[in-house]
Amino acid sequence: MEKTGERAERKERLTLVLALATLVSTFGSSFQYGYNVAVVNSPTPYMKMFYQHAYELRYGAVMDSSLLTLLWSLTVSMYPLGGFFGSLMVGPLVNKLGRKGTLLFNNIFSIVPAIMMGLSEVANSYEMIIVARFLVGICAGLSSNVVPMYLGELAPKNLRGAIGIVPQLFITIGILTAQVFGIRYILGNREGWPIMLALTGVPAVLELLLLPFFPESPRYLLIQKGDEHAARKALQRVRGWDDVDEELSEMREEDQSERTEGRLSILNLLSFRSLRWQLISIIIMNMGQQLSGVNAIYYYADSIFLSAGVKENDIQFVTVGTGSVNVFMTVAAVFIVEASGRKLLLLLGFAICCVACFVLTIALNFQEGLSWMPYVSIACVIIYVIGHAIGPSPIPYVITTEIFRQSSRPAAFMVAGSVHWLSNFTVGLVFPYLEEGLGPYSFVIFGVICFITLVYIWAVIPETKNKTFQGISQLFAKRNRVEIKVEKAESDTKEEWDKVTAF
Repeated sequence: MEKTGERAERKERLTLVLALATLVSTFGSSFQYGYNVAVVNSPTPYMKMFYQHAYELRYGAVMDSSLLTLLWSLTVSMYPLGGFFGSLMVGPLVNKLGRKGTLLFNNIFSIVPAIMMGLSEVANSYEMIIVARFLVGICAGLSSNVVPMYLGELAPKNLRGAIGIVPQLFITIGILTAQVFGIRYILGNREGWPIMLALTGVPAVLELLLLPFFPESPRYLLIQKGDEHAARKALQRVRGWDDVDEELSEMREEDQSERTEGRLSILNLLSFRSLRWQLISIIIMNMGQQLSGVNAIYYYADSIFLSAGVKENDIQFVTVGTGSVNVFMTVAAVFIVEASGRKLLLLLGFAICCVACFVLTIALNFQEGLSWMPYVSIACVIIYVIGHAIGPSPIPYVITTEIFRQSSRPAAFMVAGSVHWLSNFTVGLVFPYLEEGLGPYSFVIFGVICFITLVYIWAVIPETKNKTFQGISQLFAKRNRVEIKVEKAESDTKEEWDKVTAF
C-alpha cells in the first residue's frame, strides 16, 4: 500500500495532459479575448479612412465627421457589449454542452467574424466589421468565463491557483501580439489591417482541431451527468495515475450535498443565504477589476509618453514594451500564487494601483512646470500595469471558480461575467467625458475605487489556497449565518445544507 507522503508528493505533479489541455484551451480561447481587445488600436486611422471611402463609393458623398465618430464608437463598443451577451449564455451552455463542449461550440463566434472582418474591405462594408466585433465579443464573453471554470475543475487543489492564472496570461499575450502586429511596418497599415483582424480565427481553428483529444471536466461528468465511469477515466488521464478514489469521494460528497439544490439559476443564486457573501464578493471584485482605471491608463498612455518626449512614431514600441511588462508580471503571478496565496496578491495589486493613480494625478498636474515630472508619469503607468497584472487582472477568475460549488458555479460565472463586461462597457462610455470634465483628476476616482475594493477584500475574502471546494464553502458558512453539517456513513454521505441559524 502506498504511503501518504508518496501520495501527497505525487499530487504535486503537473501532468502532460493537464499542461496541454491548459495550453490548448487558453491559446484557443483566452488569447483571442486579449487579441481583440487591442487589435483595432493601431490601425484606427486606416480603418477610419476605409469607412469614409466605403461611404463615398456607396453614396457619392463625403461622410460627416459625427457619423464617422458614431460608427467608430460602435466598432469599439460592440466588443464589450457582445461580451456581456456572451456571459449571459455561459450557464445554459456549460450545463447542456459541458465545459469543453462549450469551448468547442464557441469557436463559431470566432471563425465566422474572422472571415467577415477579413472580407470587409473587399465587400466595401464597414457594417461587416461592426457586426463581427459584436460576434467576437460573444466569443470573448464565453471564453473569459468558461476557460477558468474548465481549468479550475481539471486542476488539483494544489495547482488550481497557478493554472487559474494561465487564462489571464494568454489574454496579456494576446494583447501583446496585437500590439506587435499593429506596428506600422508589420500589419498596422493601410494594406495589412484586414489580415490583422482576420487572424483571430487562427487560434479558434487550432482549438477546434486539438481540444477534442482532451478530457471533459470530471466534476461535470460525475456531478451533473452522473457518469462515474467517464469521470473516473477523465480524472485518471488528467492526474496520470489510476488511484483517484479520494478525489472521486470528495466529488460525491459535494454531489450529495447539492442534490436538494439542483442546478441554480441566477434568481436562485440571489435568494440562497448560503451563497450571499460569495455573490457580493464576485460582484465587488469584478467591478473593482474593471472600474479601477486599467482601460483609462492605456487610453492615457500615448499622451503621457508624448509629453515625456517620446517621438510619435516610437510610441508604438513603448506600448509594446508596456504590454511586455504586463505579460512578464502575469507569468510571475503564475509562479507565486500558490506560495503567496490569492488574497495577498489581490491586496498588493489593488494597493499598488491605488497609489499609482494618486501619484499619476499629481504628476499629470505638474508635468508642464517640472522637466522631470513626465518621467514620473511614465513610471506610474508601468507600476500600475505591474500592480494590475499580479492581482486584480488574474485572481478574480480563480476565486470565482473556488468559492462556488458545482451547482452554483455556472450561474456565478454568468453574474461575474455580466458585471465584468458591463463595467468594461461603462468605462469605455464614460471615461472620455470624465477626461474632458476632470482631466487628470479622473484618476482620483479610480484610486478611490481601488481603495474601496482593497478594504472589502481585506475584510471579507478568505484565503482559498490549497483548500477543497467543500472546505471553502465552510469558510463562508459563518459569514452567511448558515451551518453546513456533513455526516459520513460507511457508504453514504449525508449533509444538512443551508440550515439557517439565528440571523
